Amino acid sequence: MRQELMSLPKGLAEDVARNLVMVANLIDEDPEQAYAYSRIALRLASRVAAVREAAGFAAYATQKYSEALAEFRAARRMTGGVELWPVMADCERGMGRPERALAMAGEAEVHKLDKSGQVEMRLVAAGARRDMGQLDAAIVTLQSPELASTAVHPWTARLRYAYADALLAAGREAEAREWFAKALESDKDGATDASDRLAELDGVEFVDAIDDLEASEETLETETETEAADEADRADQDDVEDDEDDDLDDRA
Repeated sequence: MRQELMSLPKGLAEDVARNLVMVANLIDEDPEQAYAYSRIALRLASRVAAVREAAGFAAYATQKYSEALAEFRAARRMTGGVELWPVMADCERGMGRPERALAMAGEAEVHKLDKSGQVEMRLVAAGARRDMGQLDAAIVTLQSPELASTAVHPWTARLRYAYADALLAAGREAEAREWFAKALESDKDGATDASDRLAELDGVEFVDAIDDLEASEETLETETETEAADEADRADQDDVEDDEDDDLDDRA
């Protein structure tokens, strides 16, 4: 990216770089804000491939799939690379065109991807099969040497998780549990919610300690208010009785 920005005037390059940094920092926690920064960078330097790619990912994160696909295509034309092929195919899924994503999974570009890219493409293809209601085909798509391997790579947890989820959707609960456990075992960065899915299958229900504490405090507060109201009622009743006694004394 630095090399690409060097083609811009220094002041402009710095402005573009600042916006791209904000996109990278915000895209997971605040994708809408990241998208806004990406649009600024795009207005400043639309002919820079890194800018088009960042704009594509920001649009993708906000589910603007048509816009994301257009940006990814522009970036690919500028660089000639194939790295964006899987996410481009997933944009087709997002646009409701799973058959197009499957067609892309069978094109020559896939063979030019590195191992990580090929696994991503397999995940997208399996997702497209599921979109089309082809659960068994999705399961078969995910069955691969990468799935069977005991080695752990950055994509291992997600691949195992996708396989477990497909098995569960197909009603193969025992196998699904086994693969959710394998996904959890390889998920060192917490990229999936495999632990929650396992607990769900085992019938374990987690109680949020904070929510539980807040509920207890609300109950205590309600009880305190009720007791205070009862005490006030009793005090009022005592006053009434005292007034009645005074009236009787006066009449006597």
